[in-house]
Amino acid sequence: MKNDVAQLSAKEILEREFKTAMRGYKPEEVDAFLDQIIKDYEAFAERIETLESELKKAQRSTEPQRRSTVQQTQPQPTVSGTTNFDILKRLSNLEKEVFGRKLYEDR
Repeated sequence: MKNDVAQLSAKEILEREFKTAMRGYKPEEVDAFLDQIIKDYEAFAERIETLESELKKAQRSTEPQRRSTVQQTQPQPTVSGTTNFDILKRLSNLEKEVFGRKLYEDR
């Protein structure tokens, strides 16, 4: 599995060769340390895979709820087939008609 987070895979760490020098590190210690790093990489990769799977499952389970919420927030027609927007528009026009006349009558 190629992971976007880690630059090295467990296999690349395992197969890495180091040159030895006169006063270099003990190869056994380096190998033991690399083995430990490989185990951590594998554990992290497994954990990431598990979390991604859980995330996808959670997203699938909440999708019907999201759709339901979106449908509930959309204007619902009333019994006569008009929406709240239509009612508000009619009310606004009525107010303009009534109050508009009073404004012109007071002058």
